[in-house]
Amino acid sequence: MSRAVTVSAGPSGLRQIVSVGPHQLLSDEPKGAGGGDQGPDPYELLLAALGSCTNMTLRIYAERKEWPLHEVRVVLKHSKSYANDCADCERPTAMLDRIERQITLVGELTEEQRQRLLEVANLCPVHRTLISKIEIQTRLAEPA
Repeated sequence: MSRAVTVSAGPSGLRQIVSVGPHQLLSDEPKGAGGGDQGPDPYELLLAALGSCTNMTLRIYAERKEWPLHEVRVVLKHSKSYANDCADCERPTAMLDRIERQITLVGELTEEQRQRLLEVANLCPVHRTLISKIEIQTRLAEPA
């Protein structure tokens, strides 16, 4: 069962307090975007979720297979680019979100094991959520 994530902020500024069960972290925008750079921005949090899920998925898979995977490092970057050659886009000048994910696998793995882990990375639950159609239902709640 997933826990609710609560995000709250004061009367001004862009800094947000993110609460998940007993855990808290800050989110903010960089100074150049009007924030105070006191935490990762929302897209960086999204990348952190994908990177964390990728690492966990690869770790679980390698342990189940008893493969010598000692460390996984994932570096992620988000960008927007024009989709000039996008056949599936409604408008030829549409912007596409792009996430680049670079995975480093440390351990005495065969080439076949490395390629299988690359395939498994694309099966992590957050990756699958991000590439699926997502429905977000929004409603107003009364102040407590």
